Amino acid sequence: MDVSDFTFKGDQKLIYTNNSPDTIKKVYYHLFFNAFRPGSQMDVRSRTIEDPDRRVGGRIFELDEKDYGSLNVVSLKQGGKNIFFKQSETVLLARLKRPLLPGEKTELKMVFEGQVPLQIRRSGKMNKEGVHLTMTQWFPKLSEYDFEGWHPNPYIGREFHGVWGNYAVNITIDKSYVIGGTGNLVNADEIGHGYSKNPKNKKGDVLTWKFLAKNVHDFAWAADPDYIHDKVTSASGVDLHFFYKPTVNIEDWKKLQDDTVGLLDYFEKNIGPYPWGQYSVIQGGDGGMEYAMCTMITGKRSYPSLFGVTAHEMAHTWFQHILANNEAKHPWMDEGFTEYITSLAEEAVQNSFSEFPHKSSYDRYYALSRFQAQNSGLDLEQPQTVHSDRWNWNFAYGASSYSKGSVFLSQLGYIIGRKNLAKTIKRYYNEFKFKHPTPNDFKRVAEKVSDLELEWYLNDWTRTTSKVDYNVSLYDPISRSVTVKRKASIPMPLEIEVSFVDGSTALYYIPIDLMQGVKSFDDNVIVLNAWAWAAPEYGFLIEGKKKVVKIEIDPSKRLADIDQKGNVLELKE
Repeated sequence: MDVSDFTFKGDQKLIYTNNSPDTIKKVYYHLFFNAFRPGSQMDVRSRTIEDPDRRVGGRIFELDEKDYGSLNVVSLKQGGKNIFFKQSETVLLARLKRPLLPGEKTELKMVFEGQVPLQIRRSGKMNKEGVHLTMTQWFPKLSEYDFEGWHPNPYIGREFHGVWGNYAVNITIDKSYVIGGTGNLVNADEIGHGYSKNPKNKKGDVLTWKFLAKNVHDFAWAADPDYIHDKVTSASGVDLHFFYKPTVNIEDWKKLQDDTVGLLDYFEKNIGPYPWGQYSVIQGGDGGMEYAMCTMITGKRSYPSLFGVTAHEMAHTWFQHILANNEAKHPWMDEGFTEYITSLAEEAVQNSFSEFPHKSSYDRYYALSRFQAQNSGLDLEQPQTVHSDRWNWNFAYGASSYSKGSVFLSQLGYIIGRKNLAKTIKRYYNEFKFKHPTPNDFKRVAEKVSDLELEWYLNDWTRTTSKVDYNVSLYDPISRSVTVKRKASIPMPLEIEVSFVDGSTALYYIPIDLMQGVKSFDDNVIVLNAWAWAAPEYGFLIEGKKKVVKIEIDPSKRLADIDQKGNVLELKE
């Protein structure tokens, strides 16, 4: 890395194993930095989407040439022989000289060079807080080939899908710079900078930092000459590193360190063990973004924001960097699950608990639904199966992937029970870590844990924009009969609480036939016959003779009913 103009040169030796049953005749690489120049797909998309991201907007279009991003391959060889390759902006296609049969390995050697763009989105030089280098999506990265084929998506600034690998990365840079990022530093005694108090090599103008990272699908780093570097160790033995500039609120960054240990502890207990020896929280980038073994986060923010964003990005470690579903195709599995677990972790670490920790997720989902209903001519809400790059609105993408994805989990707890949901998350992690799971993989785990059928839920919630909407349409005090109506198309099991004049209550449970069973309850519940999903109405009788004063659908509010005005029927005493 030449820090005088932030250009860089590199060489890459890659041993690629074909773990598929197919013969591979070509490979693709991502060249992300080429997105940061006027006229790129990322630039055009950022300026023409209905609601531009304020961090990007027209900033790429306005870049001076010295601030463009570039990443160009100079040569590419397979087994020592030059092979054909062609760059198309952020994607490179290479034709193999020798086809790679199933189970075989091949060696690909590359020479590349690049220019770090002015920091605009995630990556870049000299961000608004003065961090010199945020090196994310910085190298020619092999595209993923899986059971669906290749995934050479052009980069427009959204989500990722990567190949598992063991990384050995050597970074040579001006000796005044401190580096933090993916991997474990293996030559700390040569480096110093807080990694070692007695470095052995202080000669020369540059230092070469040597990192190893096993079983990751990305490698990111940041560097600045003014970084303060702190380290704490969790009870499970994970080293937590913190890199920040002296211009931030240092007291907040010190406070963050113990809270981050608490977050790690929560995630390990409620998802599964953290598999690597270190994790770094690094000031850099343009907001907050997760990477392998680290996160980049802007540092000049209030403590609640600093803690909240750190919690969210750290939770991504389990869902995006260990489980690692294809978040370009199914961002709700990553962003939504992360938002769900983050709400619980923040409350646990801060020892401040609420009755409804996921309320903000539901509220944002409801806002999306209301906006769509009030503006029926706009193609705002789309199914969660839409590729992350194809969303027409940034707001709709965020509300669907983050909030509706979080509601998917919370509402699943309503369907199968909270304890079963907690067991499902742990079993999902244990069975699918480092395997790129699909939505169906998660659904099958939940079915095995709960002994309920859930295909209807996965289909209706993620593959359509259908809604949940029920109301109590009628109560006859003489016959004590209740009629419940389904107004929207998604069927759901219902928990209905009946309140009596003496202050007591009774809970009635209506399963739906599609579940082929009922969830278990800790408390006394009156389980009714299953509601045949095609029927728009369902009736039942309230037991006993006590006077009814209120009938309420889902007092827990975990059922994502978009119009709850009819969910409560209050009766005069």
